[in-house]
Amino acid sequence: MKYLHTMVRVADLEQSLDFYRDKLGLKETRRSEHPAGRFTLVYLGAAENPEAELELTYNWDPEVYTGGRNFGHLAFEVEDIYATCQSLLDKGVTINRPPRDGRMAFIRSPDNISIELLQKGGALAPAEPWTSMANVGVW
Repeated sequence: MKYLHTMVRVADLEQSLDFYRDKLGLKETRRSEHPAGRFTLVYLGAAENPEAELELTYNWDPEVYTGGRNFGHLAFEVEDIYATCQSLLDKGVTINRPPRDGRMAFIRSPDNISIELLQKGGALAPAEPWTSMANVGVW
């Protein structure tokens, strides 16, 4: 498993970039706009390990973040998302968002921290039981 990023939602993207980039010294590594979902993602990394990123998620529609909603998730890259999810299921972990697309799944820690699992490389071919498994709870 490889640690990828931590996501936080931000209310003001420019103010957040001023803090994380201009004051804290992180470097912007990439950015993507998602008009259909109405959000922007900005990834930042430290000079010594830019591959472990901070993902700033800016939702275009204003939202008040309460109850930890501004903190999104931890992300880990895995060799085989299906095998990883099966192993977690076998150990009693709930798969909140199954890897129906062969690429992404979500689980939660005992403290309800969302953890995103991402398939290394390209998505695996869709496979059962994952393709017909429903979402459970929130992530």
